[in-house]
Parts: sequence; structure tokens; C-alpha cells
Amino acid sequence: MPGTRPVGDARRMTTASTRTTASGPVVEVSGLRKSYGGRTVVDGVSFAVEEGEIFGILGPNGAGKTTTVECVEGLRLPDAGRIRVAGLDPVADHEAVTRVLGAQLQESELQPKLTVREALQLYAALYPSPADWRPLAERLGLTGQLATRFAQLSGGQKQRLFIALALVGNPRIVVLDELTTGLDPRARRDTWQLIEDVRARGVTVLLVTHFMEEAQRLCDRIALIDNGRIAALDTPRGLIGRAAGCTVISFTPSEPLDDEEVAALPALASVEHKDGRITLGGTDETVNAVISLLARRRITAHQLRVTDATLDDAFLDLTTT
Repeated sequence: MPGTRPVGDARRMTTASTRTTASGPVVEVSGLRKSYGGRTVVDGVSFAVEEGEIFGILGPNGAGKTTTVECVEGLRLPDAGRIRVAGLDPVADHEAVTRVLGAQLQESELQPKLTVREALQLYAALYPSPADWRPLAERLGLTGQLATRFAQLSGGQKQRLFIALALVGNPRIVVLDELTTGLDPRARRDTWQLIEDVRARGVTVLLVTHFMEEAQRLCDRIALIDNGRIAALDTPRGLIGRAAGCTVISFTPSEPLDDEEVAALPALASVEHKDGRITLGGTDETVNAVISLLARRRITAHQLRVTDATLDDAFLDLTTT
């Protein structure tokens, strides 16, 4: 069936082949490689996702993020490497994997005449113990569109429907690829809260996103992929700490500062001049030194701002494309 793939409740499965140890990773990717037409898209990617974790995959467009998760889902055959989902091979054990893993794909379609209610009822009917689709639809703002045909939905409404279909089977693991693309800011934040609630129920979330605020808000750890390789793997705070200047100080001086004195500031990582305003990247040591320099020179810092670096800063520092 087009659209999101069926998912199931892993906790009700009884065969030994579908069990995994509680202490081990629920998703394991080792040395994954994938090429198209001689062009390497994923080049030796390795990571492990722990049970109950929100694990983010972040990177520039074309970095290999979607290809990586499509291999995890069993939608693409890797050229090399090893993947396990709840101890299962996504290709050899594909049917079993679909019972434990739900997926909201980056691009999905349903039959144009299918209504939202019919889609939710149809997907719920595929599972012996599905989630109640009614509160799920309400939480995602779809109650008013239950009688609307798929072809008549807006892009954001379609996106919310596919998120609901990925969750309606009570999956153990859910893959969300650009889940809030097309959503307005309020709907995006409501969806973030939904994902946090899903994780609170013990579901592991593999999240592909290009929204830095989304990754920083939701993810326990993030794999930053650049040119098909892992450029960094850390917590959001850990990645931010790798930014060239993890503390940013900006101000408009009442008089020009000497460039040599600014360049000599301790732990200085970056300097930007724009419209008379100075923005410096560095550490707390840099901030203290700037304040001392301004005091010695009797220069007033207008509109002084001191902030932490963001995931955007780390992204720019750690990627090349």
C-alpha cells in the first residue's frame, strides 16, 4: 500500500526471533555504504540507537540522511554494511521488521478519494491492538478533516495524516523523516510535544530533520552526516560545545576598537563587523576580556548581548556543504 508502511506492537510478539535484549541498542548501523550510478551517497555510516531514545540525523541536503533511514526501514538494499532493527535484518526479516517499526516517509501518497477517517480506520484495522486513532487525529489537528478526501488536503494536513498513520499501530520504533515540513509554527510545536509524549510511552524515535531548533529541542543525541559520512555524533549540547565560538558576544561600541587588541583577545574564535556592530565568538574568558578592554578604553557597549552558540553554529562549523 502506498504511503506509510504498516507498523505493529512489538510488545505483543512472542516469537524468539523478534525479541531483543533490553540493554542493547534497538537500532544498529555499522559500515553502511550505498551508491547510485557510481556516486557514493552513504560512505561507511555507523551509529547505534538505544531503546527509548530520540536519535536525530541531521545534515545538509543531499548528505545521505534519507538514504540511510530507508536502508534502516528495509526500503533500500545496502551495498555494504550491517543493519539490525530490534535484532532483525531489515531486508532478510522485512516482514518481521514492519511489525516493530513505523515510518513517516519524506514523500508519501494515498488514494486520492480516500478520506482521512477511512485512512485511519484502514491502517488501524491492520493491527491486532492498534492505538485509538480518534485522540491521535485530534492531537494532530485532523478532527475537522475526517471527512475530507486525501486529494483535497493541504500539504501540512497530509503531513499530519502520515504522522498519525505511522503511530496508529503502536510501533516500538518510529522513523520520522522531515516530520514537520509544511507545518505552521504552532502545529510544529504541537507535533514536537506529541513526539515527546510518544517517547515517554517507551517508543524509540529516529528523527531526520533539517530544522535545527527541532533537533535541539527533541533529540537526546544527533548524528551529523556530511557528504555521506558521520561528521560528528554527540548530544545537542556536545555538538554546540564543538562550535568555533560556543559563547557569542555582540555590541555596538561608542568608539572604534583597535583591531589588534580585538585579535589578541583570549580564546577568540571569530570576529564579524557589520553596520558598526561587532560580533565575537569565543568562551566566557573572551567575554571577560572584552568587558575589561572596554572598561580600560572607556568605551560604552551599546545593546550588549551575550548568548550561547546554537546548533546552527555547530552545523555550520562541522559541515562543508
